[in-house]
Amino acid sequence: MSLHSIEDIENLFLRDGHVAYAGEGINQLEHALQCAQLAEQADASPALITAAFLHDIGHLLNPKGDTPTARGIDDQHQFVASHHLKSIFNQEVVAPVHLHVLGKRALCAMEPAYYEALSPDSKRSLALQGGALTDRELEDFLATPHAQEALLVRRWDDLAKTPGRATPTLAHFIAIARSVQKIDPRLSQ
Repeated sequence: MSLHSIEDIENLFLRDGHVAYAGEGINQLEHALQCAQLAEQADASPALITAAFLHDIGHLLNPKGDTPTARGIDDQHQFVASHHLKSIFNQEVVAPVHLHVLGKRALCAMEPAYYEALSPDSKRSLALQGGALTDRELEDFLATPHAQEALLVRRWDDLAKTPGRATPTLAHFIAIARSVQKIDPRLSQ
């Protein structure tokens, strides 16, 4: 499935949101809603709330079966997601999605205790994604536009894995996403 509109995003979550969030005890939609809720509770911008909401949508766009990390597979979901989202959103949304895996790798390099707090699946995926950043990689990452936003998304990602947590609805976050979508230049003429 390709994403060309907010409606495509909504339909993808409606169709496949029930898919398990590998190794975490919740599904993809629950994870997306929890992450967006945490961003909203932190008074993040609508663009950053949308990035938090959509950061893992690449798992739904590039399905690799149940717990791919246990089979040594990195689904490269951050790249799949950013590729699909760039026609719908500006970099304020796309870049944190694209960079959130580097955010995890950066946090592992900056905070030794961060790695210990990761779930088993996050530890497996970290190894497949290249492990903690080197000092030079960390320096380069921190100088990248939207790196700080990616770090925030990553921290919310870690906290958005609670079975049964009450969240706002899919429609609530779709409305926020709609408010920050690119304007089709054909419509403004």
